[in-house]
Amino acid sequence: MRTNVRPAALVAAYFDNLLPDERVTAQALQHAVLDAAPALEQTVKWGNLVFTWHGTNAFAIVTHKTHANLQFFQGAGIAPQFPQLEGTGKGVRHLKCRYRHPIEEPLVKAMVQAAIEELE
Repeated sequence: MRTNVRPAALVAAYFDNLLPDERVTAQALQHAVLDAAPALEQTVKWGNLVFTWHGTNAFAIVTHKTHANLQFFQGAGIAPQFPQLEGTGKGVRHLKCRYRHPIEEPLVKAMVQAAIEELE
């Protein structure tokens, strides 16, 4: 009989499968996001670490060859406040974080808090 995989196990497996530089950046982003909004739930969707707010996809950490993106599913609403956000379209925006560069934690926290206010 199949059993459900617990989200914590999925999250741990997600980090285990990342390359060392990817892992360091992704973990720094994860900590900054959770520090800003501890009530977020984490899971793995589409091969990425996704944070949900009351069942709604809010953020995702998406790794690439040279950088990781902190994706804001409703980022268009906060883009005028944060020119660091990249992307076009109806809703999604992302913050590009290069590997081996420090994460701007105060910026990430401010963006996360602003995005959550948009979701409420």
